[in-house]
Amino acid sequence: MDLSTLSFDIASLQAAYAGGTPVRAVVAEAMRRCASDTNNAFIHRLTDAEIEPFVARLDGVDPASLPLYGVPFALKDNIDLAHIPTTAGCPQFAYTPGESAFLIQQLVAAGAVPLGKTNLDQFATGLNGTRSPYGACQNAFNPAFISGGSSSGSAVSVAKGWVSFSLGTDTAGSGRVPASFNNLIGLKPSIGLLSGSGVVPACRSVDTVSIFALTAADAQAVLAVAAAYDEADAFSRAAKPFGVDFSAGPFRFGVPRAQDLAFFGNDAAFALFAQSIERLHALGGTAVEIDLTPFLEAARLLYEGPWVAERYVAIQDFIDAQPEAVFPPVRTIIEGGRGKTAADAFAASYKLKALKRVCDAVWKDIDCLLTPTAGTIYRIADMQADPIRLNSNLGYYTNFMNLLDYAAVAVPAGFQASGDAQGLPWGVTLAAPAFKDVPLLRLADRFHRAQALSLGATPATLTDTPAISTTELPKGSNTAGTVKVAVCGAHLSGLPLNWQLTQRGARLLGAVQSAPEYKFYALAGGPVQRPGMVRVNEDGAAIAMEIWEMPAQHFGSFVDGIPAPLGIGKVKLADGSWVSGFVCEALGAEGGSDITALGSWRAWLAR
Repeated sequence: MDLSTLSFDIASLQAAYAGGTPVRAVVAEAMRRCASDTNNAFIHRLTDAEIEPFVARLDGVDPASLPLYGVPFALKDNIDLAHIPTTAGCPQFAYTPGESAFLIQQLVAAGAVPLGKTNLDQFATGLNGTRSPYGACQNAFNPAFISGGSSSGSAVSVAKGWVSFSLGTDTAGSGRVPASFNNLIGLKPSIGLLSGSGVVPACRSVDTVSIFALTAADAQAVLAVAAAYDEADAFSRAAKPFGVDFSAGPFRFGVPRAQDLAFFGNDAAFALFAQSIERLHALGGTAVEIDLTPFLEAARLLYEGPWVAERYVAIQDFIDAQPEAVFPPVRTIIEGGRGKTAADAFAASYKLKALKRVCDAVWKDIDCLLTPTAGTIYRIADMQADPIRLNSNLGYYTNFMNLLDYAAVAVPAGFQASGDAQGLPWGVTLAAPAFKDVPLLRLADRFHRAQALSLGATPATLTDTPAISTTELPKGSNTAGTVKVAVCGAHLSGLPLNWQLTQRGARLLGAVQSAPEYKFYALAGGPVQRPGMVRVNEDGAAIAMEIWEMPAQHFGSFVDGIPAPLGIGKVKLADGSWVSGFVCEALGAEGGSDITALGSWRAWLAR
């Protein structure tokens, strides 16, 4: 097999290993590719001797037994890899950890092989990738343009096809902006899902490690391994059920009002965003215009408020002792945290609480939010000439996400057709409340596959990779935490008691027929006309029903409100499967009208 043409998406690697390709051959090919770095993507590429322990542990191991067997990856150089220096983009700050970060241990145990530490905006402060003494990291498609930051090298290493996935960090957009500029999936997980142990923080309370991947399926596979609860990390959170899955549609997505959109003169990006809205419509979405003002007000707190003091606290001893070692734009930002007071912190905390209450109200009307990832992209020279203002423009749509505790996925949305950045990729972001990572990834995959795009900057195409599964999750993923309920009467969509489902966040999955084993009655009495289904041995019929999916946390209150003689039991469907649904006691049907021949409650109401 000619490994030089092998796509490094995880499915292609798994197929190669299943076909007998040795892991050492794949790692050697990956190292060869990494050595071609002219984009300033790497700070440290591991040597043969440094990689050998990770490869040796795979000797004699069945490739099918490990989810990330032999998968090469890179990590941002503010994440610890045992016995390899961590610089955070500052040589004078460097230290050599004795053990790897907690999440790196999870990935290595799953078979992944680290190949290098990647370049970043120093101390993870910036969204452009130019603030590094190791050189400005160049865009994977055009070296005159920025790669996005701060996780610049992590994105470029994946886009170039040198590694399968990479890790970045994301406080203000660093796991999303580089994905947009390099035609990648950029997952900013819910805060706390990925451990921060062994990670040099920027703003510890709102940081998260992020994942860059060629496909949404790859990002989900990595997340499932890396999202392990860490007792040693006070900010670690165990995954919660993601609830009703909106990804298959129908779904409602928020879109900023026209007056809230900013593309900073980039008409090509504006056109791509309009196309993205139409693409979501075609996937079953309904656009809902939202006021982005409170989100933008929350975003300003990240750098204009006391959260910048967290950046100062993270490296306080170092920057106080060696301020000249810090890049001027980075030093200006971090030293701005010195003057923040406890009163400032409390006042801003109260303001954020109030803004979050306003922002969270949108989730009553929408399932997810669609925004540009960044309004535009800049040349490296322009960014270096105006570093603060242009960097601020890049964070217009990203700075509020972690402060408001949302999950987000950056997804490619096409290539710019005109203007200074013609031919460069551009992307959008899908966001939702915390722990909605899985539905977001599933919807991002559908959105991604609705376009004929390449994988990163490689010749491989997305159509050659398998779609993300909408029914199965990788082992370790958080679960849906929902219950399916079959209804046959007043709870049907559009009927008087349907609100009891919708107010609990339930979603219609579709219309079904019961097995032909039921008698159907219009029950006597009661303020609302109700039907009853009684399973019988003979003379039964198929009854029209709807299947709804409800968060399990609300199922108990729903059942508690069902009056006798009805209850929830198991209903047999026409395909032979069983689902929780409305059943009726045989005695309770006495005195009612037998409407079995009509086959549905709507038919009875029509009469």
